[in-house]
Amino acid sequence: MSFGPSPAGFGPPPPPVWTPPTATERALLEAKTRGDWATCYDVLAGVRLYYEMSREAYDAHPDRVHRMFVRDLRTGTRHWELFTDGMLPAPTPDPVYSRASLRWIADAWDPRCPPAIVVNPGSPCELTLPYGPPGTTDWSRVAERAGVPDTSMRLRALHVGGALHGPVAHGLACGALLCVSNGSLWNAPAWHGHGYDGERRRLREWWGITTRAEWQHHLGNLLACEASSSVWEFALSLRRTISRDFGGHVDTGYWRQAVATVIRANSEGATVITEDGVTRTDPRPAAETEARIEGVQRLIGRITRYEARMRADGILDENRHVTSVEAWDLGRASKMARWGLGARFATLAETLSALVRAGRAAALAYRSWPDFSAGYILGRCLHFDEEEFGDWYQDMVAAHHILMTDAGSPWLNIPFR
Repeated sequence: MSFGPSPAGFGPPPPPVWTPPTATERALLEAKTRGDWATCYDVLAGVRLYYEMSREAYDAHPDRVHRMFVRDLRTGTRHWELFTDGMLPAPTPDPVYSRASLRWIADAWDPRCPPAIVVNPGSPCELTLPYGPPGTTDWSRVAERAGVPDTSMRLRALHVGGALHGPVAHGLACGALLCVSNGSLWNAPAWHGHGYDGERRRLREWWGITTRAEWQHHLGNLLACEASSSVWEFALSLRRTISRDFGGHVDTGYWRQAVATVIRANSEGATVITEDGVTRTDPRPAAETEARIEGVQRLIGRITRYEARMRADGILDENRHVTSVEAWDLGRASKMARWGLGARFATLAETLSALVRAGRAAALAYRSWPDFSAGYILGRCLHFDEEEFGDWYQDMVAAHHILMTDAGSPWLNIPFR
């Protein structure tokens, strides 16, 4: 492929003191320094790019595309500014950013657009690209070939501007499984994620969240470990108690029997002392009690089969079991804190506070990152997978192994306690 004369945008090598925030900006800087436009295009085609838009305009018409073009006061010419995720400023109430692929950007051209795109303006890895025919042809061909960028199953980090150590980093690391699975920056508390529109859509479609109050409610439930089934935790806590009292391995048959004993005892009615005095609860119907026992015993079967598979896949050590699924809530709390900021339901201060709380709760509930990971994976599978051992499970296995082997992993560099 011929790229012709170098377009505007290549200058003298940048000063060596600048540290690229992520591997994306590093690759752009190196290619720019070499004058290698082909590689610049490949890098841009392989990642998502962000552009500024008016929050007010989007909220009024979320079904439309809202692009904001910039006029250079020195030359009077207009251009469209795009940013890689490492170069985004901290979120503010307005303006906000939307996310797009280089292919979409090429296809979005119309005669009203400015003649140039500036990527990462004002930085050492700034690039100026012609926008519109005939100059767009070279990079748009690369974008067409690359299609939709896929950064999944990668450990990505901010080397500048992200938390790497301390309580905030610990809370961020609680969401690292999902960050690796999605290829998002694990340690970016100033979250943009899928862009303002994408984060709003995520929360609406997956959680039914459309307001700040709803976001606060869901975050509170996750931090309190009350968002997932209490039955899961009941079964696991009973096994945990038996293991502590009798020392070590718990026979599955004995666990099932203990569940039946406890449920029957709890169903017989009890005397409860409250602020209003002594209250007697009525016994549960026998049929309801037996149905509950049967349901929890089926759950025990699911748990033990998932644990056996996790041992085979190197998630759990031999003779180890999952102690709790609170990690499923706390890992999602770590992400919910950031999703709320991306959707502008939260402030940065609220996000940081929630991240610290998630990290502290995880340290109280588990002994290590592998223990936390096993709890998260089991909770996710009980919620979604239905013992299919499909993507809901396999994606987490792959993310777990990356986090347990990559030298840059927070799980290898941040003490769990």
